[in-house]
Amino acid sequence: MRKLIAIAVALLAFALAPAHAQDLPKTIKMIVPFPAGGTTDILARYVAHTLEAKHGITVIVDNRAGASGVIGSQFVAAQPADGSTLLLTATHHVINPSLKKSLPYDTRAAFSPIAVIASAPNALVVNKEFAAKNVAELIAMAKKEPGKLSFASTGVGGANHLSGELFKLMANVDIVHIPYKGAAPAMNDLIGGHVPMMFDSLPTVIPGASGGTLRVLAVTSKERAATLPDVPTLDEAGVKGFEATAWFGLYMPQANNSPVYGKLVAAIKDVLGDEGIKQKFAGQGVEPGKLFGADFAKFVDAEITKWGGVVKAANVPQD
Repeated sequence: MRKLIAIAVALLAFALAPAHAQDLPKTIKMIVPFPAGGTTDILARYVAHTLEAKHGITVIVDNRAGASGVIGSQFVAAQPADGSTLLLTATHHVINPSLKKSLPYDTRAAFSPIAVIASAPNALVVNKEFAAKNVAELIAMAKKEPGKLSFASTGVGGANHLSGELFKLMANVDIVHIPYKGAAPAMNDLIGGHVPMMFDSLPTVIPGASGGTLRVLAVTSKERAATLPDVPTLDEAGVKGFEATAWFGLYMPQANNSPVYGKLVAAIKDVLGDEGIKQKFAGQGVEPGKLFGADFAKFVDAEITKWGGVVKAANVPQD
């Protein structure tokens, strides 16, 4: 009888072992490869708080800034794929493979994409006195006098610079890029009329649009922005298929579809469905992401390819 009981206990332990192996870590270190206080960092802390509240996981946000996100990403790529170390980063992640001569990791192979955490459209904005009242008029002006118009950006290789380059390619126009050292000086020169247009994130653009210091001609997402429902998308405005949103993604070291990966995907989907986090995200001008697991992985792969083509076509110099 005792022997039968021992066998039963052993079988029960064996049956429970796989379930235990699939459990999420009790503590997670979430690496943000940018300084504290920026949008990526703020979103990470919202996600961390909600993971703790809903799933009882202690989440430590660790800022490891430098090299456009490469330093923090390299750290995560080298960690065990047990779910204890995650990476929350921005669009830089899919642009860096094209901008850097070499990376200390293979962006496609070194990470398992978990979810788009949040997204926000960029907007094509112009000075309030700019002659073109819509995208069609802007394109017509650019084609009439190639190389005369210019657009500002926050620096070479940034998301808003490449949005402008993508617009040039898809609209078949010649517009000169003028890089600035940051968003503030670029926006100041736009408002001051020193440069006629730029692409910038919607949260940054809305105050100027509301105050009448600039005009929004279009948003860069596939769907209209809830905060600017009367502004068309670039696709609607005639640049068919245009999409260039700012988005933030969560990754783990390459997990090869291990059980913990699936658990993390499910947990993050639950977090992003929380009404509290939706309200907090809205305060940052972003919406919770809608791509998870395999769907997000396909999106990441497509984004790397897309921005690689834009960088090559625009002859953007590599670092």
